[in-house]
Amino acid sequence: MAACIRLGRGALTLITYNKLLSQSKLVTQSKYVLTSSFRCVFQSPSVCGVTPLNVQMPALSPTMEEGNIVKWLKKEGDEVAAGDALCEIETDKAMVVLESNDDGVLAKILVQDGSQGVRLGTPIALMVAEGEDWKQVEIPPLDPVRPASAPPTAEVPAPPVASTRPPGASALQPLRLSPAARHILDTHGLDPHLVKATGPRGLTTKEDVLKLLNQRDKVPSGPSAPVTAAPTPSPPGVPTTGRPSYPPVSVPGKPGAPGTFTEIPASNVRRVIAQRLTQSKSTIPHSYASVECDLGAVMKLRKQLAKENIKVSVNDFIIKAVAVTLREMPEVNVTWSAEGPQALDSIHISIAVATQRGLITPIIKDAANKGLQEIAATAKALAQKARDGKLLPEEYQGGSFSISNLGMFGISGFSAVINPPQACILAVGGTRAELRLTPQNQDSLTPVLCTQQLMTTTLSSDRRLVDDDLASRFLEKFRANLERPQHTSLP
Repeated sequence: MAACIRLGRGALTLITYNKLLSQSKLVTQSKYVLTSSFRCVFQSPSVCGVTPLNVQMPALSPTMEEGNIVKWLKKEGDEVAAGDALCEIETDKAMVVLESNDDGVLAKILVQDGSQGVRLGTPIALMVAEGEDWKQVEIPPLDPVRPASAPPTAEVPAPPVASTRPPGASALQPLRLSPAARHILDTHGLDPHLVKATGPRGLTTKEDVLKLLNQRDKVPSGPSAPVTAAPTPSPPGVPTTGRPSYPPVSVPGKPGAPGTFTEIPASNVRRVIAQRLTQSKSTIPHSYASVECDLGAVMKLRKQLAKENIKVSVNDFIIKAVAVTLREMPEVNVTWSAEGPQALDSIHISIAVATQRGLITPIIKDAANKGLQEIAATAKALAQKARDGKLLPEEYQGGSFSISNLGMFGISGFSAVINPPQACILAVGGTRAELRLTPQNQDSLTPVLCTQQLMTTTLSSDRRLVDDDLASRFLEKFRANLERPQHTSLP
């Protein structure tokens, strides 16, 4: 009986152990299934989103610090291949098309059309890989971007607190202030109507204002704010102060009052131009030299080329003459860097082109080895691309010498500002006809009165690199090359 009971207890214990073991396996399996389910749920795109690829504002020029989004060329959900155009970006130099570096789908546009002042490295769009749900893309927190349509807001000053006027001060009496009195009133923000004028014919003198200033300083300030009287409207046409301390802001669409102004938003190109011109005039010691060139031979050769249906401009002859002169005088083909002077191996001529967004200088590369016809075609194509805002960065970066021609605008002569880090810029004026006594030929000493087509050119040079003697020899050589176009027109 006892043995049976012990056996029964052992069997019962064994059964209980097996049952607990099976339950433990069931719980473990349930935990694994539940954990796997949670892992699948939290890893699904519908819960945590698709990891995107950021499209950031790139540096499209060496001096670029921010850019403007002009227009998006792709929409959200469009498939994008490597090399496709995403959007148009206005840099500090030109309008550049941003191309995609990867294949995928444009999931989200973060910076809309017309946004200005987008700093470098700012995410402007999100892309996802092909096959992923672009609608479930994770959107990171964004910094505010200044839109183009937001006009500059001006702070409206608080209405001035009216004070009690002294007896005998008339609001209708026009104010007569001495210069010293007006300066003290504007400096301390005092109401000129509070001053008791003692000068001749009601003139407020410096002593009257100082007396009021001393009285104001002696008044003790109480713990509570003083009760002010209601503002009294001034009669029309009579100013409340001798001179306004700030200019009022004009309202768009309404005629501006005297002293008003309207803020004009500056483009990136205008800001960079202002920055570089200020840097040039403040850090580069400019030296100027002028020379007059006879364009008789140039005009004659132009007519001969026109008969052969070859159209070239006077500016093309100037570009060629400058390039040939730089090849003959390499000591002028230099730039200034932080380490000092640097001699250049290539001759790239920058030509100034005026556009609606500002001045830009596309480059005619290797101009010394190009013929007149090739220079003319290249200059025409670059000028048109500059006006359309479609210049590539390599088409306006890296010039060694600049030319600015205002002769077509009727300017007889001017001085240009050097484009750093270049050492020189040649300012070209218009042509004019003048009667001068010139020798009939080289053997004859008798001068003959004849008409000459003269043009004034002014060289602005960096005095650290090109001294006056070198600049004079360069202009002399340039004039000789320009007045003999047959020798310089060929490569």
